[in-house]
Parts: sequence; structure tokens; C-alpha cells
Amino acid sequence: MTIGFEELIIKSNEVKRAMGISLSIVALESTVLTHGLPRPQNLQLAHDMEHAVRSEGATPATIAFLDGSLHVGLSESEIERLATERNVYKVGPRDFATVMSQHACGGTTVAGTMFACKHANIKVFATGGIGGVHREMAFDISADLQALAGIPMLVVCAGAKAILDLPATLEYLETMSVPVVGYGTDEFPAFYSRESGLDVSVRIDTPQEIVDFARAHWSTGMQSAVLVANPVASADSIPKS
Repeated sequence: MTIGFEELIIKSNEVKRAMGISLSIVALESTVLTHGLPRPQNLQLAHDMEHAVRSEGATPATIAFLDGSLHVGLSESEIERLATERNVYKVGPRDFATVMSQHACGGTTVAGTMFACKHANIKVFATGGIGGVHREMAFDISADLQALAGIPMLVVCAGAKAILDLPATLEYLETMSVPVVGYGTDEFPAFYSRESGLDVSVRIDTPQEIVDFARAHWSTGMQSAVLVANPVASADSIPKS
């Protein structure tokens, strides 16, 4: 008998409880722990991200691979282990089979986290900056964009990383029918900068309006994500120049 992928996902007790009583869940990626920041700042960031979600009354679900198993929601000890693992994969959708077959550990990228959310039935995901089209090689396109084109969920970010070709990234998203919502802004943010000089496809100023927009988008039969660009706070931002 073939076992479905969903049956191989390990959900934390906290996530299972939240799903059981219909509490809000926010997915969090884990490559920022495994590949994004040095130790021990990576562990502090993991705590800060989960605290930010809990402080708003939602349940955080940090997603990662441990010993070949996909975990949706990590315990404190599991977060500490992931933050200190030496031999760890950066896991996009193409890498799931590699990590599973090698019983390895790995941090999930934006695309990898979205793929996990699709199978875990989580509809909201918060991250820093998405990947996109690279400046040096136009064919070097992040799998994040393909995931946004084909997985219907709300993805909240601070825009795309400023080192990317931002006009080409937005053109790709337009081609793949991914609405780019500016949360309280008309301008697409560039990760650590609030400005890029590029327009979003629509500006929305409240969370409830974003929810209503997403429901309208999916009611048409569209299967793309809704990308919500939430600029970094002014006090923490770097000028575009």
C-alpha cells in the first residue's frame, strides 16, 4: 500500500491543537535559521519570529526537515537543534526527495515552505524577502516565483531582495497572474528598503480587506498565491539610494 505524502508530515502538538479548534496558524520558513544568519543570531531570530506571531494571537508553525521527516511546527529543542546543525540542506521543492531518502535535516526555502503548507493545509505564510529573477542571468529564476504562481495562499513579505532584478521579478509575477498587494503602500518594497520605484498591482490598507481580496481572487478559480508586500518599518529601513 502506498502512503500519501500528507501522512509523512509530523505536526507539532501546538499546531495539531490549533487546527483542531480552528485557531489562526502562520507558517514560518527555516532557511533563515540554517543558511540566513550566523549563530547565535539565527536562534534568537527564530524565537523573535515565533513570539511575533504569538503576540498577535496566532500559532506559529516553523517548517523544517529533521532526520528526513517534514515537521510542521517545531518544539524549542527542535529549533535549537536546527539552529546548530552542521550538515544541513537548503530545501526547495526539488530537494524534498533528497532529504527524505537520506534521512537528513534541512531548512525550507520560501518555495519549500509553501509546498509544505499546501500539503499541511496552512493558508498564511510570513517571510522576509522572496526570491526572484537575478540580474546577471535572466534564466536564473527562483523557485519561489513558481510556487507563488501555483499554490493558493497568502504570502506576507517585505518585498523581494534588493540584489535581484526587481522589474523582471514583478513582470514574472504579472505573467503568472500573481497579485502583488501593497499593504499600506503604492510602492513595491525591496526587502530592507521601503522604496523600489516600482508599483504594486493594488494597494490595500487593512488585514480584513486583504482577506476579502484573497477570497475574491480564489473565487474566480485562480490557483496563484496573493503576495502581500509589507514594507519594513521606517526606523529599520535603508534608503533606496
